[in-house]
Amino acid sequence: MGSVDPCGARLMSDDEAGTPLNFGEGTAFRLKSGRELVRALLVLRLCAFPRLVRHAGTILEVSRRVLGSRLWGGLLRATFYGQFVGGETPAEVVAAAGRLRAVGLRPMLAVPTEEDVGQEKDGEEWYEANRGAALECVGLAAATGPRPMMQLKVTALMSARLCETLSRRLAEPVAEVTLERVAAVMGGEVATFACLTPEENRHLGVSLRRLDDVAGYAATRGVRVLVDAEQSYVNPALSLTTLALMARHNRASPWVWNTYQAYLQDGKKRLAGDAATARRRGVCFGVKLVRGAYLELERRRAREGGDPDPVHPTLDDTHRSYGECLELALALAAQDREDVGVMVATHNELSVLHATQRMEELGIPRQGGGVCFGQLLGMCDHVSLALGEAGYAVYKSVPYGGAEATLPYLARRAQENQGVLQGARRERRLLARELRRRLLRRA
Repeated sequence: MGSVDPCGARLMSDDEAGTPLNFGEGTAFRLKSGRELVRALLVLRLCAFPRLVRHAGTILEVSRRVLGSRLWGGLLRATFYGQFVGGETPAEVVAAAGRLRAVGLRPMLAVPTEEDVGQEKDGEEWYEANRGAALECVGLAAATGPRPMMQLKVTALMSARLCETLSRRLAEPVAEVTLERVAAVMGGEVATFACLTPEENRHLGVSLRRLDDVAGYAATRGVRVLVDAEQSYVNPALSLTTLALMARHNRASPWVWNTYQAYLQDGKKRLAGDAATARRRGVCFGVKLVRGAYLELERRRAREGGDPDPVHPTLDDTHRSYGECLELALALAAQDREDVGVMVATHNELSVLHATQRMEELGIPRQGGGVCFGQLLGMCDHVSLALGEAGYAVYKSVPYGGAEATLPYLARRAQENQGVLQGARRERRLLARELRRRLLRRA
C-alpha cells in the first residue's frame, strides 16, 4: 500500500497509473449488469425530453395521487429512484456504496435537505432533526469503505434568512461578523453581534454549534465534509462559516471543504481569496469546483429585484470561468499535495480531459496528488467509469432517503442539469451498444 492523499486515494503502481483515458469506447459499461444498462437507457431517454424534466416535480406529485403510494413507489424504484438514489435504509445505502466500489468508484453521501429564503421554519426542531440526520450520515459514510466523503448543506442546519442577513452584513465596509468571532461562537462563546437581533444571535449560536458538531464528529470518524454552495445571496455567509470550520478542524488534514461555483461572476475571486485566507492561517484547504446549480433562480431573482445578474452572461463565459478556477485549484494542489484537496466536480467531458491533461503537466499523479473527480449518481457514468479504469479517484454523489424526501430534491437537480441530461446522446449510444453486444453474444 502507498501513501494516501487528501482525497483518500491509494498511490498506484506505474502500470495502473498508465491506463489511457477513453470516454468514446464505452468499454467501462461492461462493468454494469444487464438490468442497470436497461434502466439507465430508459431513464436517460426519458430525461432527454425537456418538458418532462421541466415539470418533473408536478408529474411526480400527480402520478403519486393517481397511482397510489405503493404502485408509485414500485415504479420509481425500478426507474428514476433506482437510477439516481442510493437507497432508503442504511443497509441499502451500504450496498449501493459497495456496488460503486466494485467498479472502481467511491460514494459521497448526501442528505437531500436544504432551505431557501422564505422557507424558514419556526423554532429549532427542524434544524435539530437535520443535525441528527447529518450525524447519522457521518456514521453511514464511515461504514461505506475507506476514506469516505459526504456533502452538507448549511441551510439544513441554519436559517436561510439568517444566512442572507449575514451575507448583507459581510458586504459592509467594516464587517462586525469575522472569521475569528464565528469560530469562537462555534467553540462555545455566546453570539452578541450588534448587527443582529437577540433572536438572530440566539439562532446563530445554536446553528454554528450544530455545524461544528457535525464537522468535529466527521473528523474523528475520518469522513471528509464537502459543504455545498447554494444561492449567491447566502453564499458569503456560507463561505465564512465553512472557513471557520476549516480553522477549527483542518489543522492536520483537509476534513472540511468548500464549494465554488464557476457560473458566478465572482467565483474565481472568492476561490482565490479563501485560499489565501487558509494559507495565512496555516490550515488545510479543500475545494469542490462546480459550474453551478441555481441558474434560473439567480437570474429571475436579479431581474425581479432590479439587481445585477450575478451569473456569467453566456455559457461560454461559464466554461471559461470554470477553466480559470480549475487552473487555480490545480496549481494549489501541485504546490501542496498534502494540505490541499481538490474535487473536479463536472459532467463536462472537455473539462475532465483538460483537468487530466493539466494534472500530467503539473506533475500531479492520478492518485496520491490530492485531486479527485465527482459526478452525480446515475449521470455521466461513461465518464466516471472511464476515469476509474484509468486510475483516477472518482466519487459519485449519492443522495439517500425515502422517495417522498429525495424526489423533490432530484426534480430540482434534474432541472438544474437538464442541459447535461438532454445532451447525454453519447452515453445513451454507448449503453445501447453494450446492451446489443450482450444480446448478440447470447444469440
